[in-house]
Amino acid sequence: MIKGFKEFLLKTNVAALAVAVIIGGAIGKVVSSLAADILMPLIGMVLPSGEWRAAKLVISKTVGPDGKEAINAINYGTFFGNVVDFAIIALVVYMMTKALVKEAPAAPPAPSKNCPRCKEAISLDATKCKFCTADI
Repeated sequence: MIKGFKEFLLKTNVAALAVAVIIGGAIGKVVSSLAADILMPLIGMVLPSGEWRAAKLVISKTVGPDGKEAINAINYGTFFGNVVDFAIIALVVYMMTKALVKEAPAAPPAPSKNCPRCKEAISLDATKCKFCTADI
């Protein structure tokens, strides 16, 4: 049973996936901190009101029997703040992925020759052109 489990882990790359999830979580915390603690205060200074994440549209206000005011509101500042956080996190993850993961070079094209009649590229071992049907 343990041997089968070990083979499962090695064949399906579960260990690599687990490491990726752990590292992804740690990177997510770092990037979230970058967005919330470094970039957003700078963006907040540029905007007219610095506390834009606390912006809300008040729908109704009621006073309870204990004298406390209850506010029913749409917190659109929190929503837009989360959208901006997501965009910054997605950009940083994209840039890190592009820097760390190199794409494999494209495979070289198959060797070919040109048809003497229509000048289209055909296979080297072709005896008949598939474009103009001329014998080669």
